[in-house]
Amino acid sequence: MADIIRLLPDHIANQIAAGEVIQRPASVVKELMENAIDAASTEIKIVLKDSGKTLIQVIDNGCGMTESDARMCFERHATSKIRNTDDLFHIRTKGFRGEALASIAAIAHVEMTTRTSDAELGTHIIIHGSKLNKQEFVQSPRGTNFAIKNLFYNVPARRKFLKSDPVELRHLLEEIHRVALAHPDVLFQVYHNGNELYHLPAGNLKQRIVSIFGKAWNEKLIPVHEASDTIGIEGFILKADAAKRNPGDQYIFVNKRYIKSNYLNHAVRMGFEQLLPADQYPGYFIFLELDPSTIDINVHPTKTEIKFDEEKLIYNYVRVCVKHALGKFLVAPTLDFELDTNSLHKADHRVESERLYSGPKLETVNLSHWQEIYKGMEKPAEMQVESQQMTIESGMGETQQAGFVHFAGKDPYQLHSAYILCHMKNGFILVDQQYAHERILYEENLRSLQGNKRAVQRELFAMNVEFDAATATLVLSLIPKLTDLGFEIGEFGKNTFVVHGLPAGLESGTNAVELLKATVVNYMENMEFQLGTDINMARSLAKSACMKRGKVLSITEMKGLVDKLFACETPFTSPSGHKTFVHYDLDDIKKQFK
Repeated sequence: MADIIRLLPDHIANQIAAGEVIQRPASVVKELMENAIDAASTEIKIVLKDSGKTLIQVIDNGCGMTESDARMCFERHATSKIRNTDDLFHIRTKGFRGEALASIAAIAHVEMTTRTSDAELGTHIIIHGSKLNKQEFVQSPRGTNFAIKNLFYNVPARRKFLKSDPVELRHLLEEIHRVALAHPDVLFQVYHNGNELYHLPAGNLKQRIVSIFGKAWNEKLIPVHEASDTIGIEGFILKADAAKRNPGDQYIFVNKRYIKSNYLNHAVRMGFEQLLPADQYPGYFIFLELDPSTIDINVHPTKTEIKFDEEKLIYNYVRVCVKHALGKFLVAPTLDFELDTNSLHKADHRVESERLYSGPKLETVNLSHWQEIYKGMEKPAEMQVESQQMTIESGMGETQQAGFVHFAGKDPYQLHSAYILCHMKNGFILVDQQYAHERILYEENLRSLQGNKRAVQRELFAMNVEFDAATATLVLSLIPKLTDLGFEIGEFGKNTFVVHGLPAGLESGTNAVELLKATVVNYMENMEFQLGTDINMARSLAKSACMKRGKVLSITEMKGLVDKLFACETPFTSPSGHKTFVHYDLDDIKKQFK
């Protein structure tokens, strides 16, 4: 049998390695920024075009490289960070594997200019797909300038599976946030398509957090600072009232290296025990300082996973330190989450039916597929015993059976301020008022985005809302869609917008700023699913604006909600796929008592 095992050519091996290290443009930015930090840079400039797909440029004022090092840095496993095996257990630099630059050069057009402080001329190198095209001496400032162009140009399958520009930009800025937070003493400038997104001057950690996330965060931060013989911890946690329903704004660093650790995330959460409901997550910026010999960071090429020698000890230390910080600043549980929700909602919070359901009139919607349901309504309810099955298209390629008569002559009943019980001729249905209202708003929103522009309810006083740079860039691109949905919004200075009005027909007392923020957050959470802008916007606003469980409804409001639900094209599920109602058949109920 002939030999079949052969060594791979270098360019193929580099492409394979690149697949582990470089997953998207954000991976390139991370590696280049960390190299700049290792080079003792005090100023780092990042220039992006088309969310990094066209250009990623990182310019630093670090120590630079000699001519020989400039060429050698693109070779696999070439590094200045370690010399022997023992060095692996005392790593304090960001990089050490010697794979990043070789991987980047294998899948992109790379230009690099670098100069050391004692050299008169710098070195300029051009590499395409691991192939050296040019090397020459040039005039250049001290430091290194990397320009990565046409990422994945020779791996079209990989480039095809990149997400949309807003999604990729968000991943890019997340990586920039992590490095910038870990090094607040370094100046960072970030540009995208010619616009400055961030100018982060050197300062302390609190100043850096406020510069990235906005001035509103200044009042939310609680300092954490403890030290022992083996562990040091410092940073900030966010107040309990700043918690979110998704695990964002959670940063843990070990020796100034961002890591992902569900174990330590849980430790912080346990520090907030009894302060947060089960479905909310605290925000924090926690920095751990440990002896490098007690951790192993050589677990994954991305270097975001760490193994600890004393994992349980660190878990308990983090949990106790968080509890101590909350107690020190007199943050204590103030809410009893076991309270009956009925006690939290008074009659004066009810919304007038005409205002809550002031969308398209019911009679203007095509109800032909429901008309048979109303047959027999003139008969007394007790005589309506013969079931009429009606096949209804669900909108998802399926059919469902609706064998009931609307209300059956009886008023609906609200259960636990969350569900609406409607008597039907062959049983009853239980409607989830939140999911039902979400479905109604979703379809109304879609119609608004498809040409039936919604009316605006102007605010008495205009309100300003500030976002971080990444979110502000997204909001700016979404203003036309937000306008169609009924928002009156305009740009007002850097990363700030002014809101003059919100969609008409929503609940009285709806805060325009909070509604906009919630809609944008929901939109960003859905971006990974690539739903399309219209569908995503319609879903996001519906989820933000719908009535929540716990709202007391009048009979008129309940009837209006149910009527509008069954006038929808797809009344069976919410936009997120939850059932809007459950049908209980009378025969099945009887069987439960045999």
